[in-house]
Formats: sequence, C-alpha cells, structure tokens
Amino acid sequence: MRAVILAAGRGSRMGPLAENRPKCMVELAHKPLVRRQIAALQGGGISTIGIVRGYLGNMLQIEDVTYFENPRWAETNMVMSLVAAAPWLRSEPVVISYADIFYAPDVVRDLAASSGDLVVAYDPNWRSLWTRRFVDPLSDAETFRTDVHGNLIEIGRRTTRIEDIEGQYMGLVKFTPAGWRAVEGVLAGVDAKTRNAMDMTTLLSRLLGTGFPIVTVGITGQWGEIDSSGDLELYEKMIREGELSV
Repeated sequence: MRAVILAAGRGSRMGPLAENRPKCMVELAHKPLVRRQIAALQGGGISTIGIVRGYLGNMLQIEDVTYFENPRWAETNMVMSLVAAAPWLRSEPVVISYADIFYAPDVVRDLAASSGDLVVAYDPNWRSLWTRRFVDPLSDAETFRTDVHGNLIEIGRRTTRIEDIEGQYMGLVKFTPAGWRAVEGVLAGVDAKTRNAMDMTTLLSRLLGTGFPIVTVGITGQWGEIDSSGDLELYEKMIREGELSV
C-alpha cells in the first residue's frame, strides 16, 4: 500500500512559524512534522510514500519520496492537491494524510487494515483534546455522525449541538481505486470553480449524497493537529509533561 501526504497549502494560520517554509516542515520536539508523518507511515507498514508539493515546494527534498505538484496551490483547496496524486489513486489503495497532523504507527495500521473502498479515521474521544485547544470546542468542530454499522452518514456541517459530533475527522483517509473512481465522478459533475474551492469534508459529504458508502474507523492512538502556534505550544508542553510520547 502507498501513502500520500498533502503538503501544498500555505499554512497561513501558523503565522511566522510557516512564513518561509512549508507548514509540514514546522518542528514538533525538534523534528519536522513531515519527518514524523513519514516515520509513522513506514512504522504502520507503508513503504512507498508520495508528497504533493506547492507553497515553497522546492524546500521539500526528502530522499526516497515521490513528488506530485500542485502549481495552483494558491488558488485551489485540498481536493485539487489530492487530484495531483491521481495516477497512484487509480492504481492501488492509498492512505492520504494531511500535512499538519502527527500520529502513531498503530493509527496507520488500523486505517490500512480497515475494509471498504473509502475509509476515514476519526477520534471518538476528541473533546478531551479540543477543550485544551479551544475555549469553545464547537468553534472548530463540525458534524460527524455514523450509523449502527459504523458507516458515515454526515460530515462537515457547522453545529451548535455537541450531540452532532460523534468524533473528530483526523485528516487521514484511505481510498481504493473504486473509491477514487467515485471521487472522479463527483468532480466531473461540478464546475471548475467548485472543484478548485472544494475541501475534503465537502468532497466526502458530496460522496455521501451520491449514496457511496464511507466506512469509519475510530482511533485510540495518539495524534494531534497543528493549526496555530498555540497548538504547537500545547503539544510541546504535553510532551514535556509525559502526556504525549512522540
């Protein structure tokens, strides 16, 4: 199985920390996020890894990695970076990772071993982390609901009800070629402006609207999202105090 890290975006919410480098090169405990992702992916059994580059992409020069390019990173969103890796996605199962997260190898193993043509990883215990990242956890949370079989039935809508959030989507997804064909069908049905602006949860929501089944896998391993300097400070503190082992 292969994996692709989506690292084309600007990371503007990180401020000066990501001003002169790709966001995935921000360091957590003296190690760049992208190096942590590669180590976790390899530790989870994935040997072939690609990276979609964009903003300051020439700074990403990591050995034994295949590069895809999103030259229009400044005017497109996450889904068009995903499209850059279409040659892999059409040929075999691929794990997709956002570039601003960290996770343990067992998270990768659980996702890779899950059956289904499209599988998303989520954190059912998200509130314990989100209450430390945000004064109001709902300010940065979206709906995530599943049916009794663990299939996704709703994702990505803003809500004021904690009951609408069964977990936090982590930015880790697995596609088989059949799952990717369904994505290409959705993208073929919208105009270029809509495609360019589409983020991942919007794509997943549109797939649900077509009736395509999306499997979910609840993760209990350690992980985190770094979206601001405050996030970085929090995780560094958690590492120092022994709450995180990364």
